[in-house]
Amino acid sequence: MAQHVLEPGQIETLAQRSIPRVRLPERGFVFAKRAARLRQLAVLGGQTDRVARAIERLRHDFDKPLRIEHLAREVGMSPSGFHEHFKTVTAMSPLQFQKQLRLQEARRLLLGEDMDAATVAFRVGYEDASHFSREYKRQFGQPPMRDVERLRAGMTAGAP
Repeated sequence: MAQHVLEPGQIETLAQRSIPRVRLPERGFVFAKRAARLRQLAVLGGQTDRVARAIERLRHDFDKPLRIEHLAREVGMSPSGFHEHFKTVTAMSPLQFQKQLRLQEARRLLLGEDMDAATVAFRVGYEDASHFSREYKRQFGQPPMRDVERLRAGMTAGAP
């Protein structure tokens, strides 16, 4: 069976032809934005695997301070190139991605463990519990303990 290998220029051409820029009145530019993102991913080629390695590192070390320069160096990219490619792949900056991981883990811990918000804040890498509470409220709409109470009440209301 013959294998066809595309050159970088061919990948971009193929992506541009197969993902048209369209504007649908009822949906606005949503599809066009997704298409543009897919086009960018196709053009990235070999950078995507580097970003994937960085994502795995962030998932493993989400509770540790993040130094973009160190992470970029680890995956063999310049800090600016890393930031640009990371944002293209994930639709957020590395710091935003880390914050999402921290807040999701904090919510999981608050629901599943008998810990207060300050303890959880430090466990997931925040140095300031009040900063954690503000970020948590911004993400989930309520302060940590109120959010957890609401989620628990919803779980027990749905239980037989």
